[in-house]
Amino acid sequence: MESSRIKRKRQKEIMLVSQMIKLYCHKNHTNRNGKELCDECQELIEYARERSEKCRFMKSKSFCSNCKIHCYSPDMRDKIKKVMRYSGPRIIIYHPLLCLRHVITGAKEKRRTRRD
Repeated sequence: MESSRIKRKRQKEIMLVSQMIKLYCHKNHTNRNGKELCDECQELIEYARERSEKCRFMKSKSFCSNCKIHCYSPDMRDKIKKVMRYSGPRIIIYHPLLCLRHVITGAKEKRRTRRD
């Protein structure tokens, strides 16, 4: 059974990735046919959610980029990298609290890995 701390961590990761993909889509894909997201970005959100839900290392990792195993397929990995490169620097404008939480978590992870 998964602890509530890990469930919250998983939900926060999914929320952050979803917000970054939404930001990328809204700024880069203009032809959405009245949808909130284009089909490609919606597929990427679902794929990221699926990968996060199945992650066996959620307890010990902070972000997928810090993981020992990269479970994304090569094409999806390229897509998510493109999204992160675009949305990463811009997320502070649209979601400052998410950004702050992400930075703090990353700093804690770096500190923890230096000790190990």
